[in-house]
Amino acid sequence: MTEIDTPVHTIVVPASVPMVSLLGPRDEHLTLIEQAFQADVHVRGNQITLRGESAEVALAERLLDELVTIIRTGQGITPETVERAIGILRTETHERPADVLSLNILSNRGRTIRPKTLNQKKYVEAIDKHTIIFGIGPAGTGKTYLAMAKAVQALQNKVVNRIILTRPAVEAGERLGFLPGTLSEKIDPYLRPLYDALHDMLDPETIPKLLAAGTIEVAPLAYMRGRSLNDAFIILDEAQNTSPEQMKMFLTRLGFGSKIVVTGDVTQVDLPSGIKSGLRVVEEILDEVDDISFNRLTAQDVVRHRLVGHIVKAYDDYEARRDADGAPTDTRRRSSTR
Repeated sequence: MTEIDTPVHTIVVPASVPMVSLLGPRDEHLTLIEQAFQADVHVRGNQITLRGESAEVALAERLLDELVTIIRTGQGITPETVERAIGILRTETHERPADVLSLNILSNRGRTIRPKTLNQKKYVEAIDKHTIIFGIGPAGTGKTYLAMAKAVQALQNKVVNRIILTRPAVEAGERLGFLPGTLSEKIDPYLRPLYDALHDMLDPETIPKLLAAGTIEVAPLAYMRGRSLNDAFIILDEAQNTSPEQMKMFLTRLGFGSKIVVTGDVTQVDLPSGIKSGLRVVEEILDEVDDISFNRLTAQDVVRHRLVGHIVKAYDDYEARRDADGAPTDTRRRSSTR
């Protein structure tokens, strides 16, 4: 195709949208766009000209339109936003990146929590629609963080009266009795990630009051036995470290007006050898039950440092190659990315 035959599209950016917001400081966003599409991009004033393959030019034009829409919502554009938007468009979905990346869940102290990938948006929507929701995926995909944001939102909107956060303290095991301090001090390291997330979502001075009043409860899974939990938003984190019996015990704590979110990573099981993970078998048992939703997140949904996504994918590829070669795999895989 000659240059004369190559399709050319000219986009006029509205005067209300600063070009520096769209193109980025030192044209960082423009550089990402040029690298992502097989198209020549030229900017003059508020006009952007695209030349290249029809499909690539059309996709780049859609991207610019989505970025302009996001800017008009008052949300800033970052290189990460551009990369996420490109990723959503490349999935050939009907979802608009602006709809995914502008969905606000919770705002506090100038910080807004929102999904950053299409799978995260579907996960958040599943939490709205269903009573029991499973979020399964590798470290860094936001499965617990987004669930906690939805829990705080439900509490603030008076949809529930309390939040219950729980994790199995598997690694404590027999060593728990040898640790110094009270029982609370011994289990605290296993619950610390949940406290850290709470501090991101609520004013720190209110958290002790909410904990003291029982409005927010953070406890090991063993404390759930024998209870019926009404009008609560309940999150079970690190669910891959539950046995099938523990998973059944937990799910049957569901009371009236409550919602349960179960999160975990089936590739990071810390259970003793010979004990099945309750998270690995629960989908086979409950897949056909109404009002239960299973949601998968992948390495493409990792929202930590961009290297984390590459690391998770590299490990997945490595394990897939080992499985294909018939090499024995370690069922107790661990990772430092939690």
